[in-house]
Amino acid sequence: MKTPVVHAERIGPTLTPDRSRVLMRPFYPSSDDIARRIVTRVLALSDEDVARLLSQVLGEFADRHEHVEQIFRNRFAQVRHSLGDAQGLSTERQTLIGSYFTHEYSPESAALFNPSIVPHPDQTGLSPGALRFILSLRATGEGHISSITFRTGTVSAQHRITLTPPVPFVTEPERVPNAAYEKALFARKLQEAGVQNDFCQRVLGQLPDAFIMDDLHCVMSAERRQTDVADATTDRAVRGILLLAESNYEVNFAPSTRVSQRVLFPSTASQRNGIEDARFVRFQNDDGSFTYYATYTAYDGKITLPQLLETPDFVHFKFSTLNGPAVQNKGMALFPRKINGHYAMLSRQDDENILLMFSDNIHFWQTPKLLLPPLQPWEFFKIGNCGSPIETEAGWLVLSHGVGPMRKYCLGAFLLDLADPTRILGRLHEPLLAANEAEREGYVPNVVYTCGALLHGRELIIPYAVSDYATSFASVPLDELLAAME
Repeated sequence: MKTPVVHAERIGPTLTPDRSRVLMRPFYPSSDDIARRIVTRVLALSDEDVARLLSQVLGEFADRHEHVEQIFRNRFAQVRHSLGDAQGLSTERQTLIGSYFTHEYSPESAALFNPSIVPHPDQTGLSPGALRFILSLRATGEGHISSITFRTGTVSAQHRITLTPPVPFVTEPERVPNAAYEKALFARKLQEAGVQNDFCQRVLGQLPDAFIMDDLHCVMSAERRQTDVADATTDRAVRGILLLAESNYEVNFAPSTRVSQRVLFPSTASQRNGIEDARFVRFQNDDGSFTYYATYTAYDGKITLPQLLETPDFVHFKFSTLNGPAVQNKGMALFPRKINGHYAMLSRQDDENILLMFSDNIHFWQTPKLLLPPLQPWEFFKIGNCGSPIETEAGWLVLSHGVGPMRKYCLGAFLLDLADPTRILGRLHEPLLAANEAEREGYVPNVVYTCGALLHGRELIIPYAVSDYATSFASVPLDELLAAME
């Protein structure tokens, strides 16, 4: 009997980049000398000119953002240390100076793509059989800088997608100023990163079991003063400790903001050029509660590095480094629960095959093993996962992507054993979804791609990127998909 062929059905709607959704971002000239000259020019203005100019700026931008005056004042406070004599200034003049060091950035002006989808934490007030979801997207703007943005919507009992209109402006979160670090975890991450010497041991020995950044700076400063000779090894240790601390941080959005208003913009050295391809998953903890995790790729312009994002509610987010020799390349995707007491992750360290690995600690990954090589012509170049595995009664359902001739990306799927995911139970021999004629043009032509799908009843809902430019939706009956597995 010949195995049936299954194709996903396009159901829409389609999301395109909206360049009108702008973010207030810090702006700084190329040198402190230029910054000081800008301030000198503002200081030379009369009080009347300051009031007039500030009124003009607020009139132009106040309806495009919330709390514009406060943003300008905060920005002045951030840069005043490098502005020379900026003491005793009126609030109006401080606010005007802050506006010169701020600009608008359109996070999704170039592309809105590579979506993942998870159930919304709030499922109240829905029609019978409906599900509310959160859609995360990779937004790309000026300079090809990628951030994470969100949309919300519902899937009806009839599998119809309705997207909630987004807020017309976007907001960044506030950094949690005194977030605590767990010393044992911090020490292990330093060791895995190869940053371990006498200086590190002395610093760690003086820190409490849970410490904050102020504690770390205080201990390191005191220890450096007591070090007789400053050498390259000590300098490297200081840089490594600070880089690790700055790469593990927490942020909060105001609870009053809507999900579509929130943007996670790069804010550390490792993310300088982007937070890419977040694969969100609702993870079930040992006690039955849920945590939303996302593996994402941090990109600094030269190096890509997989990292971890964690949130209970999409208001508070925790960014963490991943460590171990298996933390490399792109496309790590976490299983939605532990298997036989271990965390499990799909990956592609060799840029060709899908690999599988297990760990006792979600932050450390050691030894991946080959799971699935390319098999069909449409995936001869390489294959990778398209998000976290989805648990079904038949096994772990994994969407994949394959790259074939002319760098054409297609979506596929395979099935793993629930108890032993090293066992492959089946895989599609034909693509589940490939770019049609209307989808071939974009930032990267001939590509369909997703970072995660959602099972709604017996229907698989697949948000997918259209040639790295826009995002649309497709669906396929689960039973038809399983029947087509070889």
